[in-house]
Amino acid sequence: MAGESQSQSKWALALALAAALLGWMFDGLEQGLFPLVGRPALMELIGESAQTNFSYWFAAIMAVYLAGAACGGILFGWLGDRIGRVRAMVLSIVTYAVFSGLCGFSTQAWHLASLRLLSSLGMGGEWALGVALVMEIWPARFRPMLAGVIGAAANVGILLVGLMGLGLSQVIDDLGGVFRAAGMPESWIGPLLANSGWRLLLFLGALPAVLAFFIQIFVPESERWKHAAATGPKNKVSDIFKGGLAKYAIMGAMLGAIALLGTWGSVQWIPSWADKMSKALPADIAQWARAARSLTLIASSCGAIIGCVLGALFAQWTSRRTGYFTLCLLSLVACQCIFRLPMELGLWFFAWVFAVGATTAAFYGWLPLYLPELFPTRIRATGQGFAYNSGRILAAVGTLGSGSLLAAFGENYAAAGGITCLVYIVGMVFIWFCPETKGRPLPE
Repeated sequence: MAGESQSQSKWALALALAAALLGWMFDGLEQGLFPLVGRPALMELIGESAQTNFSYWFAAIMAVYLAGAACGGILFGWLGDRIGRVRAMVLSIVTYAVFSGLCGFSTQAWHLASLRLLSSLGMGGEWALGVALVMEIWPARFRPMLAGVIGAAANVGILLVGLMGLGLSQVIDDLGGVFRAAGMPESWIGPLLANSGWRLLLFLGALPAVLAFFIQIFVPESERWKHAAATGPKNKVSDIFKGGLAKYAIMGAMLGAIALLGTWGSVQWIPSWADKMSKALPADIAQWARAARSLTLIASSCGAIIGCVLGALFAQWTSRRTGYFTLCLLSLVACQCIFRLPMELGLWFFAWVFAVGATTAAFYGWLPLYLPELFPTRIRATGQGFAYNSGRILAAVGTLGSGSLLAAFGENYAAAGGITCLVYIVGMVFIWFCPETKGRPLPE
């Protein structure tokens, strides 16, 4: 019986980790879709005023997505502390899968913005729940590696988006014949394939709904949560501001906001920047131009996968504060180089995109390691959901500002990005006012 129990325990660990990694991978896929398809989608949906209003709409949709993720993180985090990590995770995945898929039916820019807002509710919640589940049931010695792997999983999803976009750019001219042979009406084929086939890619956002059934049936609940729920009072969102925890919630929100603003306020514009640069390429390499956005996303996500793992391990090797400070410094240097040095679409540009992806995404390996160490089990999902996702609210405001900045610079992505990424300087100072948690067990 002891051997059987141990085997079941190992299965529980593996299933919980698989659920969190797949959930966060699909989150990354959903996050990566809009930077890839945003420009062709909005150029179609906005119409005649697209050249004038693109920057405002792009920034607004990213901002409402961040705001929705913040609300979803708090809502589903609270729900996860109330009804359990697993059941709440199922609800969060279904939410972002359904509304992500519906984005492909958009006929107006505000349709796309509204559906992205709704899908982001589930995306924000899945992060808090998956991190809480994994960190609670796995032994403490594995947490640094797991934090890095969780952060990397999202970027695997973004990599898949880039690969799908690259593949679609190669076959899109032939898909019309395939659809006609399958009996699809001509009135459907035209909209599906128009403007780089952006609708087809958005429909793929519905795929994670399948994952919800796997989680509901196979993934075990956190025993830590069961014990806390059985012995403690029902949680309230306001509990994260009681008993000295308010400062941790606010600090966590600031640390998340700095990382998120650097990503969403400057780095997420790079695929659109590459797309704009591709328009200046000669007509005889049009195929290269068509793939510019996908190649940029692939280079960034490959760097990010490596950066997430190394960022978490570095924070464990040194300290949480030294790790965050170093990530801010490296991100600032990498972003200033790509935005300030002369850039043309080519291998040199993609090498810098890789470096920027590695440094700026490393925070998403650091945050899953640090935030769970601030809050007790009873309100861990709520607390880290609030901290990480409230950072999205601050980042959303900053993203709107970066959109206005981009418009003021006449859609000069390099000039706007070079200013926005200065936010990392704030992080280099702020981290030294936060507690050092390395070597401490998770609070009970």
